[in-house]
Formats: sequence, C-alpha cells, structure tokens
Amino acid sequence: MHINASAIEKVVLFGDSLMAGYGLPKEHHLSLVLENNLKKDGLNIKVINGSVSGSTSSGGLNRAEWSLSETGIDLIILGLGANDMLRGIQPNETEKNLEAIINIANNKQIKIIIAGMVAPKSHGYEYKKNFDAIYPKLSKKYNLPLIPFLLEGVALDPSLNQQDGIHPNKDGTIIISKTLQEIIIKNLISYN
Repeated sequence: MHINASAIEKVVLFGDSLMAGYGLPKEHHLSLVLENNLKKDGLNIKVINGSVSGSTSSGGLNRAEWSLSETGIDLIILGLGANDMLRGIQPNETEKNLEAIINIANNKQIKIIIAGMVAPKSHGYEYKKNFDAIYPKLSKKYNLPLIPFLLEGVALDPSLNQQDGIHPNKDGTIIISKTLQEIIIKNLISYN
C-alpha cells in the first residue's frame, strides 16, 4: 500500500504526561516510538513532543497559540483532560478549553485528531457521564477523527504501566503508538 504522505509531514503530540513520556528514558518517549514506527511504514513524518507533564486543558490552551505557531505543523493529536479529571475540574470547563484549542488549530489550518479520556467512577456517575461525553461531542461538532480512549488496551494493566499504575511503561507506549499510527495512516488516506 503506498500512501502519499505529503499531506502530513509534521505532527505534534499535544497532551500531558500520558503522551510526554513521563518517567521513561527519551528513546521510549511516545513521540520517538511513533516517529520510528511511521518510518518503518515508509512515512517520513516528524513527530514533535508538544506534551507537558501535569498540563490541564487550561494549561494547554495557554500555550496553544505559541506551540502551534511553529512553521509546518500539519496535524496535532490533542490529548488533554486527564489532569482536569484528576483535579475534579468541571467537564464543561474542560470542554470549553479543548474547543478553544481546536479553534486555534483550525485557524492555523492544522488538522486535529482528538484522543479521548475516560473518567473513573470516583467522582460519581454524573461527572463520569459528562466528562466521557466531551470527546465524542467535540469530534462530532468539528468533524474530527476520534480515538475514543487514548489508553485503550493499556489502562489498568500492571504489565503495561509504571509502578504508579497511571503512566504507560515502554510496552504500554508501544501499544499507544500503534493506536496513533493506525489513525494517522487512516486519515492520510482520507486526506489525499
């Protein structure tokens, strides 16, 4: 299968510690693993780690204009919200911030893939329902490709996470990289 990758040459991972490679040596950071895997598929795509550990959606919004001003960014993978959830920030607040980031990227003609999060039941059913709905809602509203849950297949599996049980280890990162790679390739085909 030959894909014309000229549609996408530079991708920014725009998230928090889950995409930043927290607690891992640089060679196991998601940005590098993903870039290497895309290269193996014959796709010369630069993957930039624009993720900041501890970042909330409002932190992401504060740096979005600046971070996305770098020349030549074709696509961002927007994966914020986990820290909002840990702090119990109201879902409508998170949604507003993510929507503002989407608008900044749209204004710069940068394509967006949303990487969703899922809340645990610890904040209660109502919170979970409202939080989990943010990502599908924004995906639908802006017609954006959606990864329903960034940590699909990784969350809650001790063998794929670091000792804190939250952050993916190098094996978990490989699985997340595959998830991202599949959706990037799928969207390359539809962009061309």
